[in-house]
Amino acid sequence: MIILTGSQGFIGKNFLKKINDPIIEVEKDDAYSFISNFDRWNEVSLILHQGAISSTTEKNITTLHHSNVAFTLFLFEKAIKYGIPVKYASSASVYGNQTKDLKVINPLNYYAITKLQIDYFVQDNLDKFSSIQGFRYFNVYGEGEDHKRDQASPISKFTKQIKETGKLKLFKGSDKFLRDFICVDDIIDIVLNNDQPSGIYDLGTGSPISFQKVAELVAEKEKGEIEYINFPEHLKGKYQDYTCADMKWTGSYKFKTVNQYLMSNWR
Repeated sequence: MIILTGSQGFIGKNFLKKINDPIIEVEKDDAYSFISNFDRWNEVSLILHQGAISSTTEKNITTLHHSNVAFTLFLFEKAIKYGIPVKYASSASVYGNQTKDLKVINPLNYYAITKLQIDYFVQDNLDKFSSIQGFRYFNVYGEGEDHKRDQASPISKFTKQIKETGKLKLFKGSDKFLRDFICVDDIIDIVLNNDQPSGIYDLGTGSPISFQKVAELVAEKEKGEIEYINFPEHLKGKYQDYTCADMKWTGSYKFKTVNQYLMSNWR
């Protein structure tokens, strides 16, 4: 039996499609009730923890701590007590702004800080778990993220905008914003099927591309136009300029590119 938190989120739903084992689904509103009332921990073979408040602009620290830190720690305490393996979603947002030559821990928002708190707890208690893997997801995109609205990837947002208006909106200077975009299909495959020891791992492709390039690929596919807009004031200082995952640990794994994804999803 597998416990899957965040089962109705974008990534959670994609896990649901691939897992054949019996699954206990846990959502945010029922999280603490679940912890208090569930009594079959000795039957659980894996905790797949994907649930969290994922908004990088959320400013309510109490709310973020309640969902992203406190509940996670309760869940991990059960994993330690009952010897249950854990695979959990961390975030590349813990790195903040990167350069091509330097990647340091420098969270730019409260969401990223909550993810880092959990990573630090795991690092300090690694030997207490039977097995635990944290995955610092980079910029995940793919089928089924329409409901995320502003939190959706630019691949999905740009496609939606063009289908509705014939144009996509792109921040001026987007050729300077490079991100490591990874298809959700690759996320699911690697998380479920890797043989790495306990630890915290980057999970991107290791090949960042610019928002400008993504916009051009989507515009070409959808036969639309690009409309350039000013960079929002509220994002200044809280927006990552560059992200790139260290993916040497996956060996020769072949990642799907943004262009391959767009071509395979031609409609």
